[in-house]
Amino acid sequence: MREFLMSIKFAIHNLRSNVARTVLTLVGIVIAIMSVIVVMSSGQGLKDYIMGQFSSYGNDEISIKTKVPTTSLAASREATAQGVQVTTMTMDDVKELQKIPNVANVVAASIGQDVVSYQNQNKNTILYGAGADMLAIDSGIKIAEGEFYTQSDDDSLNQVVVIGSNVASDFFGTDDPLGKTIKIKDTNFKVVGVLASRGAVTFFNFDDIVYVPEQTLQKKILGVDYIQAMVAKVKDANSADVTALDITDALRSQHHISDPSHDDFQVMTMAEARDMIDSVMNTLTIMLLALTSISLIVGGVGIMNVMYVAVVERTFEIGLRKAVGAKSKDILRQFLLEAIIVTLMGGVIGIILGFALAQAFSSILTAFGFTLQFSVTLNSILVATGFSMVTGIIFGFYPAVKASKLSPMEALRKE
Repeated sequence: MREFLMSIKFAIHNLRSNVARTVLTLVGIVIAIMSVIVVMSSGQGLKDYIMGQFSSYGNDEISIKTKVPTTSLAASREATAQGVQVTTMTMDDVKELQKIPNVANVVAASIGQDVVSYQNQNKNTILYGAGADMLAIDSGIKIAEGEFYTQSDDDSLNQVVVIGSNVASDFFGTDDPLGKTIKIKDTNFKVVGVLASRGAVTFFNFDDIVYVPEQTLQKKILGVDYIQAMVAKVKDANSADVTALDITDALRSQHHISDPSHDDFQVMTMAEARDMIDSVMNTLTIMLLALTSISLIVGGVGIMNVMYVAVVERTFEIGLRKAVGAKSKDILRQFLLEAIIVTLMGGVIGIILGFALAQAFSSILTAFGFTLQFSVTLNSILVATGFSMVTGIIFGFYPAVKASKLSPMEALRKE
């Protein structure tokens, strides 16, 4: 134990006596560890943010979306992003799903985009078509003023809207929006409700949208007779998986599909959605961490080079220590400890700077309206610390071995 403590003392003394070299060695490690902290905290923060948005959807809900037949879910989403429309899901499907015993209600939904105007003001706005029961499906929707439209409004194609808080502020300022008329596609729509501020949800700002009765959006704005998605609320959440299978069977029957590979829809429980997002986010974090490890390798090579130079510069010291009785393992331990101490110092500084940078990023995103917090977790600190120690051991080992193998006579002769 005494020999180990002496080795630590020698290592610290040598690092302090070569401040410039120590600092240069630290820089690479600090940057690498800082990157690890920021990457892991951003990944965890984004995961928490996205998963948090699902809190407004309970385990008693099932999502049903259109899907391009004979393609994977990822390919279907890519096709949809490229403008491919699946037009087979209709209000008739909503009525069919409502017949399933464990289904409490079903809400149809579609999204469009158009210019909304009030007097001389124009605003390019997301139009969210949804059934009147949307409040029961999405608990995140809160009415600040007025009320949500009714099923009668939806069935009668009434031209009424519920607007987000930003839309209300932009158009009406401090005036009361209720009863006022805005225009969508040169058609008048009466404001019957204003949403409480909700902010951005997975980079979709609910304060900037306008809710329109689903069938009104279809017939009078989009000019279509199909819907894009449905959300079903079940009576017994414990039977959600079985109900999802019932929904699948019902839609295949409705769409005359006998081959499951030809499904033009995708059914997913909220539990499955959470598991899928959790898996995707974990994979993304690992991939980013793998890319970040390149900077650790660069920092490790820097340590190896600096330690190798240190061995050359301290050849006489090594020979002298061996001449007075130091063993090869003592020299090996000292140089290895120097590398480990440098990387641990770099790890501590990198963790502190990484935490500060993560907080700065969180503040910037908050200023832009995104409540995304970069969470520096214990796991990220342990990973960063472990990486720094492993880097020190791996890249400090070769120079340490080289130093330990120097013979006393050869070392003293070189000096």
